[in-house]
Amino acid sequence: MKTLTNTVLSSQAGYGITLLRILVGIIFVAHGGQKLFGLFGGYGLEGTGQWMESIGLTPGYYLAMLSGAAEFFGGLALIVGLLARPAALALTFTMLVAIVKVHLANGLFMSNNGYEFALALMAASLAILIEGAGKLSIDNALAR
Repeated sequence: MKTLTNTVLSSQAGYGITLLRILVGIIFVAHGGQKLFGLFGGYGLEGTGQWMESIGLTPGYYLAMLSGAAEFFGGLALIVGLLARPAALALTFTMLVAIVKVHLANGLFMSNNGYEFALALMAASLAILIEGAGKLSIDNALAR
């Protein structure tokens, strides 16, 4: 069990990944807040669930709750650096689903509702998944 805990929590990454983790975490918290609570002009669970149903993602309300929770709570985990790798895994999967189910058919660029932004967030999540939370994190403190 100790080996698994060290694998999840330890990180040799420096301050760069810490900066990436915090900034990407803020973006995810904001997007999750839109889905869950209707913050920042979002539609909340009801509206997001209805939209998901309209594009064939069912059950929409449940999937809105799952994706919103992954983004909001995963983003919080990234910001504070607690369980950053599991959070990054959930966020990577969430962005993969968003790319394939929502944005891929529109091409790369955001101007056409493409997958550019989701791909950048997925790349950042993958970097955190691989490198860990970095020097300034609760994970790193617990691993010591």
